[in-house]
Amino acid sequence: MLKESYNVIGVMSGTSLDGVDLAHIHFTVIKGKWNYKILESETFPYTEDWLNKLRAAVDFTQKELQQLNRDYTALLGNIIKDFIRRNNIKNLDAVCSHGHTILHQPQNGFTLQIGNLKEIVTIVGETIVCDFRVQDVKLGGQGAPLVPIGDRILFAEYDYCLNLGGFSNISFEQDGKRIAFDISPVNTVLNFYANQLGLPYDDKGEIARSGETDIALLEELDNLSYYQKPYPKSLGFEFVKTIVLPLMESYDLPIEDKMHTFIKHIAKQTAYALPERKGKLLVTGGGAYNTFLLECMQNYLTEMTIVVPDPKTLEYKEALIFGLLGVLKLRKETNVLSSVTGAKKDHCSGKCYKQN
Repeated sequence: MLKESYNVIGVMSGTSLDGVDLAHIHFTVIKGKWNYKILESETFPYTEDWLNKLRAAVDFTQKELQQLNRDYTALLGNIIKDFIRRNNIKNLDAVCSHGHTILHQPQNGFTLQIGNLKEIVTIVGETIVCDFRVQDVKLGGQGAPLVPIGDRILFAEYDYCLNLGGFSNISFEQDGKRIAFDISPVNTVLNFYANQLGLPYDDKGEIARSGETDIALLEELDNLSYYQKPYPKSLGFEFVKTIVLPLMESYDLPIEDKMHTFIKHIAKQTAYALPERKGKLLVTGGGAYNTFLLECMQNYLTEMTIVVPDPKTLEYKEALIFGLLGVLKLRKETNVLSSVTGAKKDHCSGKCYKQN
């Protein structure tokens, strides 16, 4: 008989490189209805050395990637172990960890999330459920996005669920199927320019607000071929590094104008991505703190009610949902939807490492 409650930790590191998000979560499922409560939560920031490694890793050799994976697994394992110790967390069913995406090339049948080596179970001393993307790619899917099944199960009252992280992704129901895809880069680009000004990010989008729209750059961004592709589709940092940033750097503009123009681009592509521009839109992720971005989105979505949730759900929604994916794996239930990723079938993905 399946349990009705689960005590887990969800762990997520996103492409925006804000750090490792950890959330201690209590799930209940009674007569098919799921509820959650986020207890302790924390973001563990990366050191400058680790930020440089993670940014550069897209160009690493195979040998360098293997060493990075070992080092990152040790780092992540110790971060989780410390979080458990400091918060005196007991009786865990599992730690459910995404790891950190370094390479994402589903078109080549390949995706790599580091931090998912089996050695992590020895460091943490708990059951680990991890590496959720690889199986989907082997089944012909994009390996992303994985969060939409959590949107369906935990946030069904919203017409759309939008996450604004390193990239933006959207999820919604259409004709009885969950549809989801990556829309555009967000903080991978905005933080790149904030970093050039000596800042970790643009607080509330105020720097971007002070700039002006460059129409020619906006048109070139909007005409990138990715936006014309049908879903399922997903983005990786390679897209930013090889296409978006070279395009933006070809324009001799003040940083404020580049950020302002890119925010207009994000808002515009978000509106174009929605089949209907009305209803309730849940917005989470670090980009939800960017007031200027939300205002620009509202300008394109005049009939949409934009909802920003409580701070813990806003900041830790992806860690929350990877916690759910891990629980579904423990229950041997579907945790990846083929309607979202394009895989051959719905499936139960992830590796489960248990202590000997």
